[in-house]
Amino acid sequence: MAILKIARMGHPVLRRPAQPVETPIPAVVRQFALDMIETMVDAPGIGLAAPQVHVGWRIVVFRVPGDRATGGAGDLPMEPQVLVNPAYEPLSEEMVEGWEGCLSIPGLRGVVPRFARIRYRGLSLDGTAVEREASGTHARVVQHEIDHLDGILYIDRMPDLTRLTFTEEMRYFGADPTVRGPSGRV
Repeated sequence: MAILKIARMGHPVLRRPAQPVETPIPAVVRQFALDMIETMVDAPGIGLAAPQVHVGWRIVVFRVPGDRATGGAGDLPMEPQVLVNPAYEPLSEEMVEGWEGCLSIPGLRGVVPRFARIRYRGLSLDGTAVEREASGTHARVVQHEIDHLDGILYIDRMPDLTRLTFTEEMRYFGADPTVRGPSGRV
């Protein structure tokens, strides 16, 4: 396996829509997804999309760490997952604000509204159909990563850029994004 180089904001690959992966899923794609997981864990992050590592395929990997899961329905801890050709739909119009960061925008955090509950679909690496309902961190990370497949960064979803800040400043001034507030965080 290999640690892949992460594209940072400003690189054009992050703004291009990713292309669907052919089925059956080729061995090269399966190996690439395993490299993505290794890269995500090494970074460390909780999600990574193929465009973030300079590849224009519709693949995301994510996990839900125990300390970030709410424990509610659809938001339990999850080991690393792979979704090929994923899509999601909101299960209600309810939006929840939460802090997000991104491996492609290092050192910054922002408050982003996301759908509170979603249903997502995709394929596992062996080509099996995956369909789940998600809420909390689970829903937030899936929405964030699928946005990357459409060339969207979390800052594009922020209605108030005064809530974009350097992580170091948040910690210095006591607004630590790792502390769960009433609206959660990523």
